[in-house]
Amino acid sequence: MNRLRRMLLAALLAAGMSAAAVAQPKDTLSIDLPGQPATLDPHVQWDTDSYTVYRNIFDNLVTRNAEGRIVPQIATAWTQRTPTEIEFTIRTDVKFHDGTPLTAEDVVFSVRRIIDPAFRSPQLSQFDSIVAAEVAAPDKVVLRTRSPYPALLAQLVKLSIVPRAYVERVGNERFNLEPMGSGPYRFVSWQRGVRVTLQANEAYWRGRPPFQTVTFQAVPDEATRIANLRSGRADIIRGLNPDSAATLRSEQRIRVLPAPTERVGYMFINAQAGPTRDVRVRRAIAHAINRDLLVQALLSGFGSPTPIVLTPASFGYVADVQGYPYDPARARALLREAGAENAELSFLTSPAYDQRIVQALQQMMQEVGLRVNLSTSDQPTFLRRRQGNPEDAGSVSIGAWSCACQDADGVIFPLFRTGSIWAKYSNPEFDAAVDAARATLDEAERLRLYRRAFEILRDDVPGLGLYQVYAIYAARRELQWTPTANEAFFVFDMRWQP
Repeated sequence: MNRLRRMLLAALLAAGMSAAAVAQPKDTLSIDLPGQPATLDPHVQWDTDSYTVYRNIFDNLVTRNAEGRIVPQIATAWTQRTPTEIEFTIRTDVKFHDGTPLTAEDVVFSVRRIIDPAFRSPQLSQFDSIVAAEVAAPDKVVLRTRSPYPALLAQLVKLSIVPRAYVERVGNERFNLEPMGSGPYRFVSWQRGVRVTLQANEAYWRGRPPFQTVTFQAVPDEATRIANLRSGRADIIRGLNPDSAATLRSEQRIRVLPAPTERVGYMFINAQAGPTRDVRVRRAIAHAINRDLLVQALLSGFGSPTPIVLTPASFGYVADVQGYPYDPARARALLREAGAENAELSFLTSPAYDQRIVQALQQMMQEVGLRVNLSTSDQPTFLRRRQGNPEDAGSVSIGAWSCACQDADGVIFPLFRTGSIWAKYSNPEFDAAVDAARATLDEAERLRLYRRAFEILRDDVPGLGLYQVYAIYAARRELQWTPTANEAFFVFDMRWQP
């Protein structure tokens, strides 16, 4: 039997498969990410590499099911008591990883923590409509908003519940390094730039997690991620470009898992520093970009052009606000008019973004006469610069923005509203439109206000919509999982096929 097994294994290896790749399902799930998490504190960064990890450590107040509907998690039910007050019923059978009960006090603490301006959460604009959080009973929490806020539940999908006693005892810095939640996996270790290791929470209130150990590796090089999947070093990888996805589709041992998402691929243009302070330069950049070519040549069908900074998957999308047509001659004329021919731009980027897209955009801008220098850093550094002062934020960058709320309020409000850490732009008329849209429950009126907001953004060009992003994963064929439009990477939902 041993001799036969060796012969079979040798045959498989001769066909290009490693022993690891043909191994039977195991207790450890290995995940390769394009970058390392910027944080493991769920109330800080909301970048993909971070929340892909920390979503598995924490439970949220509410969540979305596979069909995209908002459903209970820590909150079992909710009632809109008044247009500005909503009451949540909180589960009483949930424990944090140290065995202490999760209570209504922890829910209130979590809300107050993320809306505290002194905490400086990059997610603040997603939650700052909340003005009060109170315990109404041992299992009841009441949230009060400044005005009626139609996107509240959609935003609360992202609110992770953290343990008040532990956070207050260890402090914010240590909590980021040694997070503790109530989710299906408990934190074990974080080797910066290399690996995060999680272990199953055997006492999880929803049942036993499917894998004993889960590891997340930071592997910036896509070819290495693919090689790791082929060899069995990784079981699932994230961040494939379309060409690689098309190639992997022909491999029998691998499944490619694409999903159209609410995420919008966009270009940030700094309206408050450097040559791009001149709106004519920003409009020239808009005319220099060929969206259709990006989608056709580089996305291979895994995406669709969008003229605004929003996708059709989100409420507030208005198809009749057209973007700037591709017109290199008009772009050059605008640059001459602005006296910005041969102007030098800094293009911020990181390995988290498809460098083929970055280089294509760089070339398009250079073809109309701009000098565009790439400034590449790791994702945490990129985020600090992008969220910092205008002088350090670069002239342009690309992003792939998701609020996981499928609502324009979670996209253009944080990206462009005056005072947001993401906004290097200010227009009182735009502010008034998005403020009013988040303060009415009338959907028709909200759509009218968002149409006006997108018209203002079109004229001022602090950013450009490029395309609707497809999330592309690849996994061992025996790993059972279906990706969703809101990119909820919940390991608890994955299984080895029997």
